Amino acid sequence: MAVSVLAPLAVGVPIVGACLLLVVGRWAPRPLVDWTAVATAAAVVVLDVLLLLGSAAAPAGHVATWLGGWGPGGPLGIALVADPVSAGAAVLAAALTVAALVYTWRYLDSAEAHFHALLLLFLAGMTGFVLSGDLFDMFVFFELMGAVAYALTGFRVEEPSSVQGALAFGVVNSFGAYVTLTGIGVLYAQTGQLGLAPLAVALQEHPPGAVVVGGFVLVLTGFCVKAAIVPFHFWLDDAHAVAPTPVCVLFSGIMVELGLYGVFRVTTTVFGPVLPEADLHRAFLVLGTLTALLGALLCFLQRHLKRLLAYSTIAHVGLFVAAFGTLDPAGTAGGALYVAGHAAVKSALFLVAGSILDRYGSVDEIDLHGAGRRARLLPWLMLLAGFALAGLPPFGAGLGKAVAEEAVAEAGAPWAPVLFVLVSAVTGAAVLRAACRIYFGLGSRPDKDTAREDTTGSGEEAEVGGLLQRIPATMLAPIVVLLAGGLVLGVLPGVPAAFAVAAGHFLDRAGYLAAAFGTVAAPPAPPAASGWTASGVALGLVSAVLAALLALAALYRDRLLHPPGPGRRVGVAAVGRLRGLHSGHIGDYLTWLLVGVALLAVLIGVPVLLR
Repeated sequence: MAVSVLAPLAVGVPIVGACLLLVVGRWAPRPLVDWTAVATAAAVVVLDVLLLLGSAAAPAGHVATWLGGWGPGGPLGIALVADPVSAGAAVLAAALTVAALVYTWRYLDSAEAHFHALLLLFLAGMTGFVLSGDLFDMFVFFELMGAVAYALTGFRVEEPSSVQGALAFGVVNSFGAYVTLTGIGVLYAQTGQLGLAPLAVALQEHPPGAVVVGGFVLVLTGFCVKAAIVPFHFWLDDAHAVAPTPVCVLFSGIMVELGLYGVFRVTTTVFGPVLPEADLHRAFLVLGTLTALLGALLCFLQRHLKRLLAYSTIAHVGLFVAAFGTLDPAGTAGGALYVAGHAAVKSALFLVAGSILDRYGSVDEIDLHGAGRRARLLPWLMLLAGFALAGLPPFGAGLGKAVAEEAVAEAGAPWAPVLFVLVSAVTGAAVLRAACRIYFGLGSRPDKDTAREDTTGSGEEAEVGGLLQRIPATMLAPIVVLLAGGLVLGVLPGVPAAFAVAAGHFLDRAGYLAAAFGTVAAPPAPPAASGWTASGVALGLVSAVLAALLALAALYRDRLLHPPGPGRRVGVAAVGRLRGLHSGHIGDYLTWLLVGVALLAVLIGVPVLLR
């Protein structure tokens, strides 16, 4: 099979599969629907793997396909361009979709085929977005992905909280997308181009004035919203709290990361030579640090398991932004490896949370104190995932953290290892605390009366017809496989080198332009691969130990902090105000989105325009 046909097939197969399920799913038995959906997603995995291998073997590491009779060089067209990073992201999206669909076999008995069809359409949107070589086509797939995501979030329409979460998700993300569309219009009016490669060439003829910088900021806004970068993040925990468990796997495992892909694809390919790299690096470092610290703090304060994991995703997104924001091969390789390892671990944790809900009828850590003492396998899987999230070697998340923190430190932020260790330890500690409280009954039973800003998880409805007496193999298998995949990423010898090569191709602007224009470019020099180092292993162990200590301190905080001092009361008041900002009101969230646009303009635009 020619490599050039793989990308269109990877986008088209899930659309055809979804349409087929919608036509025959009403009459087909549920097992046939399940197997058809899983087989379709598995076929996309195979196509994406072949595309990944084909792009890696291409002379310049890129494979371009033009659709609809369009060709290179024109102002308009439909181009799909694959490199190892974009094709790898497509593989990750398809693999997580398979895991979500397998978990779905015992889930939402009344869903018929609609749920499966929506998941396949979501996969098509993600695949098309990551392979698009045109700004407007990226927007189209962005909106397809978003529209399906809104429907999946509010799938349980009989629950008011699901409708409210889906509405907040839809309004905030759609507003961000339309801001991006405005930026696309500004750049098209300025250059007459929409393709990433032609736009990159055209912008070299324009000085980085207010119009160009404004267009860049507007384009980035929608991607920052999808990536949940602070202060664009407010929608994420509301959506994760009400979305079905398999959907949360795709949201935290890949959809949020695709927002990052959009940010850095546009930055490196289109605006790399136009805007000063030092200014971009500084802006991303500020945004990443702010996102990581805020996400970690709010993660540790949650008792609702799905919100806890959602804020953990925000915290790690901040670390990803700091890594990719170095705009060099080492940081990009570390960030990509960290994303892959985090996707495996976080997806497994969301499936664990879903299993807890379906077994005990709640996702409230406090209400579930000691409820899982008789459980055998899930407690150890949750503990293992918590330590992996904290960066414990030899998991892939720990390897990505080690490579990324070293790269960020070498890029001019010597304090980066402290940030990475602290954030990963705090998020891992929150998971370990919940596991120890739910499954082992550790710690004193805390008071269930909490602050007004707290969100409990005791009112959640189980996602199966009745509470499960035991977790079936179809729900356990994806958890085990995902954790095993996260472990393999950290121990397989060739992984660091493969990610280093992929990062080099992702940053190879000349290679991308040559593939899009149908010309030939020299391949980039192979970057040095960075794997496990003594300092990386040591910092990973420190992170894991710190996570365990923080979890124990949280479990027995009443003994450690009694009586409460004035400093604690001030801290509680400050945290209460911070949590109060996450009000659930759409108007508040849109206001913060506009604040984020202004922040981007200040961080990126002001230094450029003052030069």
